[in-house]
Amino acid sequence: MKNSELVVNYSPKSSFSESIKTIRTNLQFSIINSDIKTILITSPEPGDGKSFIAANLAIAFTQENKKVLLIDSDLRKGRQHRIFKVHNEKTKGYSNLILATKDTNTINSFIVRTEVKNLDLLTRGAFPPNPSELLLSSNNKELMNKLRKMYDIIILDCAPVLGLNDSLVMTKLSDINIVVVTSRKTKKDMLEQVKNNFEKVNAKISGVILNKVQQKDISYYNYYYGDD
Repeated sequence: MKNSELVVNYSPKSSFSESIKTIRTNLQFSIINSDIKTILITSPEPGDGKSFIAANLAIAFTQENKKVLLIDSDLRKGRQHRIFKVHNEKTKGYSNLILATKDTNTINSFIVRTEVKNLDLLTRGAFPPNPSELLLSSNNKELMNKLRKMYDIIILDCAPVLGLNDSLVMTKLSDINIVVVTSRKTKKDMLEQVKNNFEKVNAKISGVILNKVQQKDISYYNYYYGDD
């Protein structure tokens, strides 16, 4: 049965897929001639569509013959396993791997091969008692360094920013930080608060994706990329 959320995979010529590919192209221009490969995706609050965007952006990169790893870094309510219709192993997910031995064989045993060519998935795993501390650990830094050597692009689907510290912690391990917001729902002061939270940890928002734009508007998805 067709996976309805993986639009870029089953409908690569759709307007939505073209918008995602435009985002991919903008990102590629920003990482040319550099060692940038880890892209963090978050949102101000739940329901903004960050996981949907992360999954489809990951697929878009595979269509450029990139070997891609999508990590469900939302250890609280991550749903990438639902999007890809796989089981979230409570003993073999991202949270578990952070604590495990970091040899290549162990890492490979935790990774799920998806239906999409060149796209691997690391589900969230067990819910830890201290997500932020686990993500901030030296174990996680060591793991990310190993994964960077194994993949061309790593997409981090992180928890919402407001009210949680998890995504801000992960900015220490990301090269590019993207915030997904909802058209006619995300308030300007909410986005300003997200920006302030990033600045407190000396991190920069690289781009903003405007999600759930109505068809009558300019485009289904809009993207902004810049230093501001």
